Parts: sequence; C-alpha cells; structure tokens
Amino acid sequence: MESRKVDNRSMHICLICTEIFAWGKHGGFGRATRMIGKELVKHGVQVSAVVPKRGDQKSIEVLDGITVYSFDKLEILSSGNIYKKIDADIYHSQEPSFSTYMALKAMPEKKHIVTFRDTRLSFDWLTELRLPSKNWLQVLSNVLYEDNYLVHKAVRQSDALYAASKHLIPLAKKKYELSRIPEFLATPAEMPGNITKVSQPTVCFIGRLDRRKRPELFFELARSFPDVKFITVGKSRDKKWGEYLKDKYGQIKNLEFAGFIDIFEGKKLSTILGKSWILVNPAAREGLPNAFIEAAAHGCAILSSVDPDEFASRFGYYAQNDDLHAGLVYLLENGNWERHGRLGQEYVKSVFASDVSINEHLKIYRNLIKEN
Repeated sequence: MESRKVDNRSMHICLICTEIFAWGKHGGFGRATRMIGKELVKHGVQVSAVVPKRGDQKSIEVLDGITVYSFDKLEILSSGNIYKKIDADIYHSQEPSFSTYMALKAMPEKKHIVTFRDTRLSFDWLTELRLPSKNWLQVLSNVLYEDNYLVHKAVRQSDALYAASKHLIPLAKKKYELSRIPEFLATPAEMPGNITKVSQPTVCFIGRLDRRKRPELFFELARSFPDVKFITVGKSRDKKWGEYLKDKYGQIKNLEFAGFIDIFEGKKLSTILGKSWILVNPAAREGLPNAFIEAAAHGCAILSSVDPDEFASRFGYYAQNDDLHAGLVYLLENGNWERHGRLGQEYVKSVFASDVSINEHLKIYRNLIKEN
C-alpha cells in the first residue's frame, strides 16, 4: 500500500482546548492554542478548534483563519457531533479535558494527540482551591471537566503524547499512569525585531491579577524599589479582588497599571516587554508560562518564585523562598539582568521561535497522517 503524500494544504487539524484567548477568556491554554492555530494557518493548514462557549461567542466563528466551534455546558454530552462534522485528520488537545474523551469517542478512526500544558496533581488542585481565580466552585468545576476517569482513559488511548515543558513529563507519566514517556513539544512564540531597552530600570508583571499569581508580591516590590519602574499588565477574573488591589496599591508612584493587553491585537505588549529589563512572576504554582517565553524572546531576565524547566535559575533568578527582593537586587547589579536576558533570548530563538516550533508540529502531523 502506498504511503499517503501529505502537504500542508491537504491537512486538517482540529485543536481542542478549554479556551482560545477570545470572547472574554484570556488564559495561557487559550493563548497557546490560538498561537498554534494562527501559525498553522500561515503555513496553509486547514485549522478548526473546539472550545466551550464564552460570552457572546457564536456556535461557529472565524478567528485568525481558524474555524472555531463552541458548545454550551448543557451540550457537552452531544458535542461529539461537532468533531464528526469537522472530520479532521488529527484532533490535538491542548491539555487534556472531557473534550479529549468526546473527540476520541466520536472519531476513533482518526489520530488523537495530547499536549500537557499544566499537569496538576492533587496538591496543585489544593493550591487552586486555596487561591482561586474566582471561587472554589469554579475550581471544582474545572476539576470535574479536566480531571476525571474518562479524561485519564482518553489520554492513555491517544496516538501521541507531548508536553509543553520538560518538567511536566514525569508529572504526566505519574498522573495518567502512562506506559509511554511524553516528548517535549515547544509552544510557538513570535520573535521581535529590534529591541531598545529604556535607561531607567524597568520590570513588569504579565498575567491575570488572580490570587494564585500573587500580584501583591510584585506591588510590594514596587514599594521597596522607588527608583525602579514597575509595569503591571493584566486584570483579575474576580472584579472585587481586582478593585481591592487597585485601591491598596494604586497610589504607588513608580507602579503603572496597564490593564489587559491582547497579544493578538497590535504591538503594545511587545513594546512593554521590549523596554523592560526583567519579568517578575510571584505565582504560587505554574506550568511553563507563555509570559516566560515571550519575555525571554524580548531579552528580559526572569525573576520568579517558580522555576519550570529552570527558566528562572538559568535566565534570571529563582526566588525559591519568595526572596524576590534579593533577586531583584542581584539582577540590577553589574548588568546581571542583561546577561541572563541574552541567554534566555538565544534559547527561546533556538527552541520556541514560531518557524522552529510549527515545523516540529507539522512534522508530527505528517508522520501521523501517513500512518492512516
């Protein structure tokens, strides 16, 4: 039997996720999913996506060339019809969820891939409950949708398994009782053009102003370093919590609240990263934040309370005991931030740059399709 010739325009890839960085939902999973879809479209691939419906989102939308299908919560058990309608060559889940199971059940003869983006063990879910984005009911809802027996079963039955960061590989193997070891698959990142750092020491925080991200530690740094410019990008999913933070820290003169900035709309976020020296991440727990990759691409050093893939310890300062103050002092001394930032930029360019990452995705897709 002749192997099937596969070029980009003959491929149809369906991305599956809990979000896609639009319609009021702007998390890391969605940002990665939209970036992958957008880059695949640029390479001539037909791309669909399936996500839970958000806000005023219609059942079928087009976003960056991606045909986005959505379903209401009450339609979850009938959502298999969407995957049948799409009839893609490959269904690629960006973090496992109940939709991974529904796609596999609806289209068992097609190829199914999972990329682990933030593998959460029991203690991670406890952290989410202790520091919820909105409330503990929202966390329990996430657990039910993303972490049940059928989800685990679907993961083990998938044709290929990958992890968006290397430190997740042993965690995923343990959690899902895998007989195979997932491979690393980088998330694409756009590399900026010319970067001009400002003369004043400038650090930034990029992410949701939610409890798990602990932005208050960033704000306290601003209070302690009055000669350093601090820029906060993001907003809270909990409006009252966001207002509390603004009331408590909004009077700090060297602290700027830039609000939510859509990375897919214009260059405003790239401009902030381009002039910043350091990205600060005080979160209680993380996968590998997209912000780490994007900041490093812009030559920023990483100052973080977490150290996935040793991003902070290699390309900045790992504040293992939340010693962010000591970390900032170190990075501002003797141009340490610039040296670490340059190392991070070189690494991201070689591993995460859009063409490098997307070419790896395309290679995986072609090989799987040829097997059919």
